[in-house]
Amino acid sequence: MKKQIAPSVKAHLIRGAFYLLLLVSVSTIPFALGSWQAHAQRTLTFAQRVAYQRAIEDVYWRHRIWPKERPDPKPSLDAVMSQAQLEKKVADYVRKSQALADYWQRPITADQLQAEMDRMAQHTKQPEVLRELFEALGNDPFVIAECLARPALAERLLRNWYAGDQTIHGDLRHRAEADLKAHPTVEEMKRTSGKYIQIELVKSDRADEEVNRGTGHSVKVNSREWDETLQKLAVTFNKASNAIDFSVRRYVTASKSADTLLYSNDAAAKTCDAVPVGVVSPLQEDKERYYATAVIERTNDRLKLGTVAWLKEPLESWLAKVKDQTPNLTPVVAANYTLPKVSDGMDGCIEDTWAAIVVNVPSGRSGHTAVWTGSEMIVWGGSGHEEGVGGINTGWRYNPATDSWTATTRVNAPSARRQHTAVWTGSEMIVWGGTHDTALYTGGRYDPSIDSWTATSIANVPAGRSYHSAVWTGSEMIIWGGSGQGTDLNTGWKYNPNVTSPPTPTPTPLPYLNTGGRYNPKTDSWTGMSTGNTPDSRAFHTAVWTGKDMIVWGGTGQFPMNTGGKYNPNTDVWTATSTTNAPTGRDLHTGVWTGGEMIVWGGSDRFGDGLNTGGRYNPDIDNWTATSTVNAPVGRYDHTSIWTGNEMIVWGGSAYPSLFNSGGRYDPATDSWIATSTSSAPSGRELHTAVWTGSEMIVWGGNNGDLTNTGGRYNRNLDSWVATADATQERFGHTAVWTGSEMIVWGGGFSGFNTGG
Repeated sequence: MKKQIAPSVKAHLIRGAFYLLLLVSVSTIPFALGSWQAHAQRTLTFAQRVAYQRAIEDVYWRHRIWPKERPDPKPSLDAVMSQAQLEKKVADYVRKSQALADYWQRPITADQLQAEMDRMAQHTKQPEVLRELFEALGNDPFVIAECLARPALAERLLRNWYAGDQTIHGDLRHRAEADLKAHPTVEEMKRTSGKYIQIELVKSDRADEEVNRGTGHSVKVNSREWDETLQKLAVTFNKASNAIDFSVRRYVTASKSADTLLYSNDAAAKTCDAVPVGVVSPLQEDKERYYATAVIERTNDRLKLGTVAWLKEPLESWLAKVKDQTPNLTPVVAANYTLPKVSDGMDGCIEDTWAAIVVNVPSGRSGHTAVWTGSEMIVWGGSGHEEGVGGINTGWRYNPATDSWTATTRVNAPSARRQHTAVWTGSEMIVWGGTHDTALYTGGRYDPSIDSWTATSIANVPAGRSYHSAVWTGSEMIIWGGSGQGTDLNTGWKYNPNVTSPPTPTPTPLPYLNTGGRYNPKTDSWTGMSTGNTPDSRAFHTAVWTGKDMIVWGGTGQFPMNTGGKYNPNTDVWTATSTTNAPTGRDLHTGVWTGGEMIVWGGSDRFGDGLNTGGRYNPDIDNWTATSTVNAPVGRYDHTSIWTGNEMIVWGGSAYPSLFNSGGRYDPATDSWIATSTSSAPSGRELHTAVWTGSEMIVWGGNNGDLTNTGGRYNRNLDSWVATADATQERFGHTAVWTGSEMIVWGGGFSGFNTGG
């Protein structure tokens, strides 16, 4: 009896028959049920690899999320991925495998492939998807090793060897060393051939000052981030012995003794003294660059840093130059592979446990974006000490089925940035805006199926901005508001990803914006939004998509606002939201869409005080209904809010100087609050994340006076908490996505993490 080959594989084997004539004769693929070790020697042709790649892509495409807002049905895989693109994917991993053998004398061995298969099976975060992948490859360990394990392993090993190879990067290093020798002072750093960036870190623990974060060349950091930065700088300047261990707390409460406070301040002062001012550091190296740093100015709460960097040649461009010199993959012979047993959750993914994501992880960062495609989490951009505080233009795709990271290509990627937005369209991730020394009006569409970037048009593009909002309507991305870093506008725009024309100048005078744009990825074009009746300029507002309108509300201009607007992209008309019975002005609040109403709650008023009021807005009748304050949670901001299908659950947050571990469930049908239990609840915190799994709310991480790696699962039916197991590292300002069976967290503060779980 023979194992069945997936129909898609069979079809593409037939379609690729001409390869068999051109390249090598191929015998029938054996899928015998008996011992794999007993098989005669086998090889895979290029055509067979392409056919199997198609089977792999078919599994991923079945799991790809097609947003419910899209009016068109989800197309077939053949409609979105061509035969040529499949061939390119195979050629890419073949070339990388051969490069390991040719340039580093490190050919991938059968033992390595078996170990990679075992790792995938043991550590998979989506065992059901991995089983589908194995089945699509006929449960043949030889095919799985060659067509699933080899691509992941080749990517990981090649990047590691390439990043540290001095024969490739040696000339760049010598140029950097010569530059620093010729220009040894801080004043001369800008005269080197490297890229110079200057940024100011501002130490502040007040959440109500969040609106200033990222404005201009300044980045607001809390006490923990500040002290971590000083310790890293002390090490950089060869004074690690002075970077002593000390206790830092975000808030000083009555429970803290004066002795503890004095010790903390004294330790911080010693670390600060270990960082010289006006001295250029020795040349440093990371995976992406060589660089040197200098502290230009330093006070108790401000640190102005100058960094000059010499960027290494991206791996993709190096491979493109050497590909003609790289022969085809040396024919592989079937080894004695064993089909590993895929973890059923008891080995690789134990309920209520954390598992570190540590294989080929991205560099640490914060201020990045993350989207969930249905089969992968894509993180991109942000800022991090390894690649640049000002911004990064690298990204990574995390595949929970194989528990592996794959770098996104940098070819045609948008420029480095942080505090941008990202939306998922069903086939592409669109990133836009953000800041890196200045507000940006560029962006890009990333297709994970073929690992390619396409720049978004700059014709009729909105003015550059960060801290704006973005929603996906099903056919367009609408961006609005934000900080223009010295620019205030009252115009708006729509982007259509299929048309190109010269840029249109945009007006310029204030720090916040009331402009936007609609971007259509099919036509690659922007459409300007009506300027009539637009809401006032603002940032840190909320935006929801109702199915026909985008509703923006609240946020900060000169002061927190209680105004908003409904925008209909079909009619290009703004309609002001009523202020009758509207909640008081606020920012740092939350907003959810129930299917019929927008509910906003909490936030910070103009004095920085936390609010416990909110409102339900019905866009059909332009009517506000105040949410009850009876049994409502204590006023707060920087909390989380999720919609369960019939209740809004808010939890955590802060109101200086307090941090909360309380929350409430709000039922709009009865206008009533039920307090969430605090028994066994996680410690009070802000800047945490929350996801709704369909039955539980999971909160994790954040800042509880120090960074925390604790969390909890809240069951609303039982009104009970169960603590999550400890994770690998504490953080806040991270990202979190729900895969359908797990919450994946990644990145965040302080100083940008490159780990997750």
